[in-house]
Amino acid sequence: MIRTTIAATGSYIPEVIVKNEAFENHHFYEADGLKLYRSNKNIIEKFTEITGIRERRYVSPKQMASDIGYYAAKDALDSSGIDAETLDYIIVAHNFGDVSPESNRVTMVPSLGSKIKSMLNISNPACVAYDMIFGCPGWIEGVIQADCFIRSGQAKRCLVIGTETLSRVIDPHDRDSMIYSDGSGAAIVEASDDDTKGVLAHKSRTFASGYANLLHMSSSYSDYTSEKDSLFLKMNGRKVYEFALNNVPNIIVAAIEKAGLTIGDISKILVHQANDKMDQAILERAFKLCNQDVIPEGIMPMTIGWLGNSSVATVPTLLDLILKKKLEGHTIGKGDNIVMASVGAGMNVNALVYRA
Repeated sequence: MIRTTIAATGSYIPEVIVKNEAFENHHFYEADGLKLYRSNKNIIEKFTEITGIRERRYVSPKQMASDIGYYAAKDALDSSGIDAETLDYIIVAHNFGDVSPESNRVTMVPSLGSKIKSMLNISNPACVAYDMIFGCPGWIEGVIQADCFIRSGQAKRCLVIGTETLSRVIDPHDRDSMIYSDGSGAAIVEASDDDTKGVLAHKSRTFASGYANLLHMSSSYSDYTSEKDSLFLKMNGRKVYEFALNNVPNIIVAAIEKAGLTIGDISKILVHQANDKMDQAILERAFKLCNQDVIPEGIMPMTIGWLGNSSVATVPTLLDLILKKKLEGHTIGKGDNIVMASVGAGMNVNALVYRA
């Protein structure tokens, strides 16, 4: 039996650190344009309590999503010694393409896949590069597609990248803007005839009816913004929280059952780093669905406190940090069963079960 295994990982964490204190002088408004009556200090304290975010990373003005996606890909290739010319597919998950720091304008032509392939100097035309737009679950969905290519014999080796510069599409007058960050992560997956490891199962769902616009693009909450013609990422936070809690635990459990395992067999659950409180609630509900009251300590590693929510980049970055022993207190050993799960715009959810 052919299995899809992770041959290498890579990531790029931007160098610009933005702490919560940087938002103390912002002017925050409600969606109806009314100024928030609470002090910024109080708003930030409540935000920290709910999300767990203390700081986040932004790219420098000269960096684009394709640039940092290239850095993550190069990290995976360099750390493994794999020849880029042997790649059959390059799948790049993102949501906004390359966004100009000056105008908020989005560029998706050529695709980020083509841009990154060019940056890697890959001359092989049989290496097909394309983009994946699937909300925050995009990188996991890219791995799922790569698994389908590999198991069907269409590919032997694929590079899957998640890259995002959300700092370019956030409204400075929207308190939700504090959630978002920039980053990139990548994994090289390849065919293996070792059936003791690799991708065991996956599940994906799109709940568009009634939920498609929970995350959307709209104008600034303030009439005083200098970017009146720009569109910014907007979120119905309460509805997204409810949606995630009602759907992510179910798909995690469904994927585990499809793999022929129980939740007690799982060593790590790598959940999209969206909101600390929400992720903890997802974990608790998943165990409750399996009639398990005791949650193993350390089963769900978190990076949101210092990296924020970088959308498609959160899960591959988390995976890379653990595999390279850069996340204190967390390891993935041979034979460990791990789950990767995400939720995001669309509304999309997915989960993948992998044996190391």
